[in-house]
Amino acid sequence: MKFFKAVLFLICVLGLSSAFAQSSAELKRRREKLNDELDQLNREYQETASNKKVSLKQLNILKAQINLREEKIVNINSEVRNLDNQISQSNNTVRSLQSQLDQLKKEYAGMVLFAYRNQSAYNKLMFIFAAKDFNQAYRRLKYLQQFGTYRERQAGYIQGTQRDLHVKINELDRDKKEKNNLLANQEKEKDELGKAKNTQVKVISDISKQQGAIKQQQRDVRKRIAQTNRAITNAIAREIEIARREAEEKARAEARAAAARAKAENREPAAPSKTAITKSSTNSQVLNATPEAARLSNDFLGNRGRLPWPVANGQLLHGFGTYTDADGIRSESSGYEIRTAANAPVRAVFEGEVRAIQDVAGAYTVILRHGEYFTSYSNLRSVSVSVGQKVSTKQTLGTAATDPSTGDPTVSFTLSKSRDFQNPKSWLADN
Repeated sequence: MKFFKAVLFLICVLGLSSAFAQSSAELKRRREKLNDELDQLNREYQETASNKKVSLKQLNILKAQINLREEKIVNINSEVRNLDNQISQSNNTVRSLQSQLDQLKKEYAGMVLFAYRNQSAYNKLMFIFAAKDFNQAYRRLKYLQQFGTYRERQAGYIQGTQRDLHVKINELDRDKKEKNNLLANQEKEKDELGKAKNTQVKVISDISKQQGAIKQQQRDVRKRIAQTNRAITNAIAREIEIARREAEEKARAEARAAAARAKAENREPAAPSKTAITKSSTNSQVLNATPEAARLSNDFLGNRGRLPWPVANGQLLHGFGTYTDADGIRSESSGYEIRTAANAPVRAVFEGEVRAIQDVAGAYTVILRHGEYFTSYSNLRSVSVSVGQKVSTKQTLGTAATDPSTGDPTVSFTLSKSRDFQNPKSWLADN
């Protein structure tokens, strides 16, 4: 019974270890990806730093570096917590295995002593012949045979437990070393983060000396963003109005057809359907008026938190909501401003239909409809889809353009439910 309890305990331990290992592997992959992105940003920053004229591009790279380093520190903290759990679990396992090993050795020593006292063939025969009847003699004979087999099996258990104990001790040592390495890496990242923030302060100070040119760059950026947001808002409003007119016309046509059938059958026409679209219907009802649109809305909502990013690789420059420019001006963002590679493919975050393609400030904006949800992709150099086209998840819509104001290849992304902009953070998966 003790042996089976031990086996059950080990199965539970291995299951927990597997869960930790999977999570640790994901965190490690994320840390390596952050390292690659930081290396790329470092190379780009060195290129811009060689130019004596400080630009917003330098500042944007520094912001991206700071964001990535902060994310990496958080990632390392999660790895350390995982390792702490694994170390604690391994310590418990080592103690349990040591206790089992001591008990197995104690039991085995008792069996060896018993075998030694009864090692002669004479004693064994006397043990059998002393039985009261034939059945008891037979059981005693089988007992002696099974006792030898059990002793061999017990020796095997001892060897197996010793091997498991050795493996767990090695794993424990490895986890402790890995934890120490991570903590050292974390301290290094904190130092680099401090240096990056100091450099950022210096760059902002240098930028302030070029106030005229920099302020013009900032005004150009804000103007482009404002123009893009107006274009997106107007396009969505038009889509809702078109959907409303189509739904109302469909409802009226169905009502006329129903009235004609009732007249032909000499009966009173049925009352209008409660789901029929009228002027008082909400935008959500209008956009979900068809079964296809309702299905797409539900599928889109069902993938909340798992949608892919609009670019395969990118760093967030501005998130959703209020942010402050280098010159101290507070601005509002309706979505994500993402820094990516030049000419990077921009892709759909979910299946849907292309409803608008607009030229805004010399760059393209593509708007997709996903039932009652809309996504927009702005600052595209080129577009590879057309209005009315159905697209699939991760299908390329176009390529990222370089912002002439900052010299950065950027993509603006928004996500809205009807006319209400949503924070992409709660919809997109971790990049």
